[in-house]
Amino acid sequence: MSKSLKHIFLPAFGGTAAMLALALFVANRDYGQSRIETLEGRVTQVQEQVTAAGDNARAEAQRAAELEAKIAEVQALAEARVAGGANLTAPAPQPANTYGLGRTAHEEEIAAWDVDVLPDGRGLPEGRGDVYWGEEVFAEKCAACHGDFAEGVDNWPVLAGGFDTLGDEDPVKTVGSYWPHLSTAWDYINRSMPFGEAGTLTPDETYAIVAYILYSNDMVDDEFELSHENFAEVEMYNAQGFVIDDRPDLEYSQWRTEPCMANCKPEVEVTMRSVFLVETPPEGGSESIMNQASVDGLPSFSADGPAFVPEPVAQPEPEPASEPEPAEEVDEASLLIERGEKVFKKCAACHAVGEGAKNKSGPQLNAVLDRPIGSVEGFAYSKTFQAALEEGRTWDEASLIAFLADPKGTMKGTKMAFSGLKKEGDQEAIIAYLRTFLDP
Repeated sequence: MSKSLKHIFLPAFGGTAAMLALALFVANRDYGQSRIETLEGRVTQVQEQVTAAGDNARAEAQRAAELEAKIAEVQALAEARVAGGANLTAPAPQPANTYGLGRTAHEEEIAAWDVDVLPDGRGLPEGRGDVYWGEEVFAEKCAACHGDFAEGVDNWPVLAGGFDTLGDEDPVKTVGSYWPHLSTAWDYINRSMPFGEAGTLTPDETYAIVAYILYSNDMVDDEFELSHENFAEVEMYNAQGFVIDDRPDLEYSQWRTEPCMANCKPEVEVTMRSVFLVETPPEGGSESIMNQASVDGLPSFSADGPAFVPEPVAQPEPEPASEPEPAEEVDEASLLIERGEKVFKKCAACHAVGEGAKNKSGPQLNAVLDRPIGSVEGFAYSKTFQAALEEGRTWDEASLIAFLADPKGTMKGTKMAFSGLKKEGDQEAIIAYLRTFLDP
């Protein structure tokens, strides 16, 4: 390179280097400032946590001191009674004029009632059950009310999901999002479920169902097995969301006093009525309606009773029943499709049908009848479906009925977690519904 060219490029290179150095300095300065602000914020948070922890520790220490003082007081009282000749182990005296009914419960009777389970696992029987088996038991005994995926059916409770909604206006309280102790789920299911068949579950079945509920809440993996040995190791999502009720010690004494029985009002009046009235329809349930009545015409009340007794309002005569209209002919095919649409709700979480249906965690099911098995474009099938495609098998009605009744038994190795439609007629109903979506 000639000297003239060097003179031309050297200043340019020097200026570029200076600009890069300046940019690097500015970037480092901004990063350093941001880092300092972050660290200052963390220091503030830690200081606040330390202050809160200190306050809690002092409160607990004060509470412990109060309890110790009460224990000492009770012990001193007991010692004084013993010194005075009292026998603290003697049975309670039998009150006079009792009926003499009943007897002391036998140990076996007490053990039969003592079936509650505590949060630390005390009271659990020996047993175990895994997620895979739990899904089958849940589908057979629980899914009719709670859905195959614990999503709830109609107004029956949802058992899964709802995380981080407890602060919302309409929180979703489930076993996963709300319940602080797993023992509550085990104890309730063991004693009260299935609906109408309480007490029929074995301990192993209960362990399996609880394991599947945990899996439905994404709290364990599909290979998890719950047992009496690892039960206490499961920590619930909302375990820290409850506090001990200290109102009996801190609040009750402020308002639990002898009632005032002097200077009472000589007469009281009704100033308003209930805003809503609750009606019970003939088909069951309840229904709230606005109360249009006013307080006009109501009596006042004193120690002698009401000022007057209102006259009963005459009820209108019921209208004569009209002649019943002739019943329309029942369209069995439409009823079957309607039933299939309801049953398909169990499948809709993974499969789509209708215009614009796309693959989800399962393939879209438009035109599934007589379609080659494992042939939907763009869906990653398991090996068992790929083999069925190579064999030239198709989804005829018989194949679909068998698969819907027992997916894992019919197509061993399938990735579909659904345990099958167990209710008689559901397979035919859902096939009738799928026939209405013939266009892919």
